[in-house]
Amino acid sequence: MCFVALLVACASDDQAPQEARSLLAQVRSDNYRTWKRAPGYEQRRPAASPHSDAVDIFVNDVVAKALADAKPLSEWPEGSVIVKDGWDGSDLELVAIMQKRADGWFWAEYFDDESKFSGKPGICIDCHAKGADSVRAFPLPK
Repeated sequence: MCFVALLVACASDDQAPQEARSLLAQVRSDNYRTWKRAPGYEQRRPAASPHSDAVDIFVNDVVAKALADAKPLSEWPEGSVIVKDGWDGSDLELVAIMQKRADGWFWAEYFDDESKFSGKPGICIDCHAKGADSVRAFPLPK
């Protein structure tokens, strides 16, 4: 996707590359593609975001439980992890991860397994500020 390639070529804000590597290893060891899919993302669907042409979104058991409980939340619980695979046709273009920590969300976005954005990059925060507790793809339970 041209926009993504331009974004990566022009900018990078890799504040915590070691934490980002560890997080990617963790979600892979948890076999994240076997996790529940995010609401509305039961299968790959076109994306209207800078995260590629099409996306798959997976949520860990913390998010899945919060969604299943359907109790109103003002924010996602600590330990929530959301993983987005960004696709360009049949090619995996990027992996983006959000992990809710005690001090807020930790973001990481990887191209060819290398983080280009990690920590609390302004570009992630600015865009995600429009979402419910920074999640734009699906809402908090109400």
